[in-house]
Amino acid sequence: MSDGNPPRLSEIPAFLDYIAQDWDTPARTPTLVPGAAEAAAAHRRRLAAALPGRTVVVQAGRAPVRNNDTYYDFRVDSDFYWLTGCAVENAVAVIVDGAATLYLPPPARPGEIGFFADAAYGELWVGPSPSLAEWSVALGAEVRPLSDFTDPAQPQDDVPRVLAELRMIKDEWEIGQLREAVDRTVEGFAAVLAELPAAVEGAGERWLQGTFDRYARAYGNGPGYPTIVGSGPHAPTLHWVRCDGPVLPDELLLLDMGLEVRSGYTADVTRTFPASGTFSPAQRQVHDLVEKAHRAGMAQVGPGHRFTDFHHAAMEVIARGLDDWGLLPVSVDEALSDQGQHHRRYLICGIGHHLGLDVHDCAQSRPEAYHGAVMEAGMVLTVEPGLYFHAHDRTLPPELRGIGVRIEDDLLVTASGAEILSDALPIDASGLERWTKEVSR
Repeated sequence: MSDGNPPRLSEIPAFLDYIAQDWDTPARTPTLVPGAAEAAAAHRRRLAAALPGRTVVVQAGRAPVRNNDTYYDFRVDSDFYWLTGCAVENAVAVIVDGAATLYLPPPARPGEIGFFADAAYGELWVGPSPSLAEWSVALGAEVRPLSDFTDPAQPQDDVPRVLAELRMIKDEWEIGQLREAVDRTVEGFAAVLAELPAAVEGAGERWLQGTFDRYARAYGNGPGYPTIVGSGPHAPTLHWVRCDGPVLPDELLLLDMGLEVRSGYTADVTRTFPASGTFSPAQRQVHDLVEKAHRAGMAQVGPGHRFTDFHHAAMEVIARGLDDWGLLPVSVDEALSDQGQHHRRYLICGIGHHLGLDVHDCAQSRPEAYHGAVMEAGMVLTVEPGLYFHAHDRTLPPELRGIGVRIEDDLLVTASGAEILSDALPIDASGLERWTKEVSR
């Protein structure tokens, strides 16, 4: 006797026979970023030199649940991509002396129940998917089904640290990816400013955030981090990603945006524009001091300089400027001392960081290999001083309250100095005024 519930499709022989038949063969060639597999092989050789004889296991990761049975978009683990060039969810790579074996979830194709019943891997749900053999050819590595994976159970504690420190030096392929990310980001800035009139008329900060995010999604994976759009009193908030306020016509507009290209490399650029097209005297006063600090910091980027040199150079300019304005309660020397740091009230964050597959790249490195290290050619980093004068800060005169300014550029350390990858965007106040007026007409 029937229990009253309809039978499952997988239990109906006629359906199984019918859905398995008469399918053409769709294109299933893996889509890889050109040069990614070759670059990954070179990265594995560097890992082998750093950890000879070690078995290294890295996982691609899985998308987290957003709510119930809905997931966030998948973004592959950065170390996994750096070593494989592959961005398949739930994959595992085992690497020994530069040789990689990848374990991937096989696709479910016609003739398999998963073809229609598996929402994660069934081709009726996710589209045509490459076979493991096709992945092997594309990646130049052995590829086996995920079910074959057996964890070697070797200690992996130092692997994230080793990989982070290896990733500090970018090869030519990686530098090319970062150049593309920066160039596309500059284009995204132009797209955002073109929408400035609509934002001022009522569409607000979120319209500009959505404009950049749409551009990043169209020309890359999407934004490399949550896009920051801060108008007026929101500009001093370091990570203003809510973007739920208006764009005020007479206030500054801080845009911190980075496009992540298909390979996962991201830019990280910030400019602060006058929404009206012209800085007020107080706004320009603040911007000019930040620009001076920014240029002082960038001048300290180059081979042989300590990573902290640009931080100290920019901070000294900021502290002296604040002292000239009467905003420091102590002398400049005391403020800059390890026991002072009074100027940091208005600049609590650091002045820059490594950049690459992660916006804050190489974060698992040892302190002595990061902040305590000497810069080398091939490093890519940001310089980003700012001043953040909150509207409710009673130490400030009224004309400075609610002004936030940050300038951030992406720099490549070269053999003889540094190249500003983002120099297509103006830095100085006059240049920003001209650019705003030209782009937002």
